[in-house]
Amino acid sequence: MHDYHKLLVWQKALAFVLDIYKLTKKFPKEELFGLISQLRRAAVSVMANVVEGRGKQTDKDFIRYLYISKGSLNECQCYLELAVGLLYITQQELDRQLQRVREIGFLLNKLIESLS
Repeated sequence: MHDYHKLLVWQKALAFVLDIYKLTKKFPKEELFGLISQLRRAAVSVMANVVEGRGKQTDKDFIRYLYISKGSLNECQCYLELAVGLLYITQQELDRQLQRVREIGFLLNKLIESLS
């Protein structure tokens, strides 16, 4: 089994997930099965696809999962922008999370590049 704990992208993705869980705790309760659930699942998917891909036999398979992770990261960005539009989070909170999204995206791209 391949260890993923040392991957910087996984470490950053874990911190992002924990932040998203904290952030969504203050969303309205009627969003529990809507935006809260969608945003949390997308954030977890970013991290989980890095882990799942790392466990695959070939770099080609790993890369495929990294692209799925990038898609989930894009989904997170969309949901965060919606959350600011709905006034669930502030522009400052959005900016902080978008910085994390950019950083994780950069690391995913670099990892894909290194495996290609």
